[in-house]
Amino acid sequence: MASSSLPAGDEAQAIVPGDVPDMPAGNEGMLVAGILLAAILPILDTTIANVAVPHMQSALGAGPQSIMWVLTSYIIANAVAMPISGWLSDRIGRDRLYILSTAGFIVTSLMCGLAQNLEQMVIFRTLQGVAGAFIYPLSQSILLDITRPSRHASMMAMLGFGMVLGPVLGPMLGGWLTENWSWRWVFLVNLPLGLLALVLLMPNLPKYLRERRGFDMFGFGLVAVCLASLQLLLDRGQHIDWFNAAESWIYLGLCLGTGWVAVVHLITAKNPLFDRAMFADANFLIAWIFQIVAAMVIYTTMALMPPMLQHLFHYDGVDTGLVIAPRGIGSILGMQVASRLMSRNSDPRYSIAAGYIFVLYSLYAMTGWSLALDEFNIVWVGFVQGVGIGLIALANFVIAFATLEPRLRTDASGLLNLGRLIGSSLGISAVSAIFARNVQVSHADLAAHISSSTSDVVDVVSISRFPEVGETVMRFADAEINRQAAMVAYVDDFWLIMWMTLISFPLVLLVRRPETVMGGSMPAME
Repeated sequence: MASSSLPAGDEAQAIVPGDVPDMPAGNEGMLVAGILLAAILPILDTTIANVAVPHMQSALGAGPQSIMWVLTSYIIANAVAMPISGWLSDRIGRDRLYILSTAGFIVTSLMCGLAQNLEQMVIFRTLQGVAGAFIYPLSQSILLDITRPSRHASMMAMLGFGMVLGPVLGPMLGGWLTENWSWRWVFLVNLPLGLLALVLLMPNLPKYLRERRGFDMFGFGLVAVCLASLQLLLDRGQHIDWFNAAESWIYLGLCLGTGWVAVVHLITAKNPLFDRAMFADANFLIAWIFQIVAAMVIYTTMALMPPMLQHLFHYDGVDTGLVIAPRGIGSILGMQVASRLMSRNSDPRYSIAAGYIFVLYSLYAMTGWSLALDEFNIVWVGFVQGVGIGLIALANFVIAFATLEPRLRTDASGLLNLGRLIGSSLGISAVSAIFARNVQVSHADLAAHISSSTSDVVDVVSISRFPEVGETVMRFADAEINRQAAMVAYVDDFWLIMWMTLISFPLVLLVRRPETVMGGSMPAME
């Protein structure tokens, strides 16, 4: 091999025929920075507002039930709008839609920060959810278009950082802004970040041709009703006692009915909402399922950890963020390792299998947690779980896009992100419902064993002679029983997440190894 100033890996990549971007950009570095900055905004906004809800409730004069529409409206709008990202990008051009979506997200964030009542806030959050729905799918497809196939894995790793770090940073940043500034800054913080992203994007985005593509209004209506009904069922179920209320049955009936008709329509329609070529790719379908499972693990664990640490272990917001942060560091490391493996044309199935082993080990370790848990175990288990999630996430992107035509990238990215949204909603609703039920069951079981014959600390007979003292002692005993019952319920949820992950593991055997990685031939490493 002739001598060169390039490193061996870079030299090999440089001479691979066809290793060129589909849509070359003028200043790739500036454009990539703008895309990464824009992509993290909607993911961050999914969780950043959660910690500000109590402050918004008093400021907007809303009740505890109605204030939850601030969160629900954003998620529903996001889910309903995401399926049409491919059609819109073809209709008006990916570059135009990307700029409009980012600008729309900035404007609606400003409107949310200035809202004066609950009605305004729900409307503005709905519009914000619609604008944000297109940003991440377009970020994925444009990154794949402007970079060489040999760099696709590393680009997806960089984009994946935002997906993993968003749920970690969101509550920390939201809590800090709310306590030190105002709940309105939870939304206003998007303005400087979004404007900087626009400055980097507008002069550097390549120009995409527009394509006349018919819109399947009937199919979109079915999907919209199905997703909205599912999200309403998951968000409202806990508050209305699930299927003891007629409202839940209405949501379930609408979801199942429109979902079934939507599948039939997709199979039989001449021009369906989603190109059937995507569903003919077995790897993409399996990657979509993996995406749902990964979202369940990521978002359900993140939903459980902060309240557990704060309520049972008395961590404050800053300390909670610090002990959870190593999980994000582990994800970054896992994605870096997976990216290096992909750059050597390694079989992505090995990365997924290794990631599953890391995640299952961490979840199994979490099932052994108790109220005697120390910080080291939280940090170590979170780090290991993060490594596993990073390995799975990047390899899953490789599998999903490796055999798809470039024209399907935006549609496919939209569906993958819709899977992330569905998985997180399903997982959080399931663990929340099981947690609430198991707290009551565990409390009853533990309280039944508190008697004079089983307790050396509380003499139930003696304290009954002194009602005032006895009432105080029993309150302390009940508080400790509540703590123990909550810990048992958290452990039960960790068992559930572990079994869901284990059940999906055999899907790795159904994945076909792509001949190319991320759509391009990779250089042979000598």
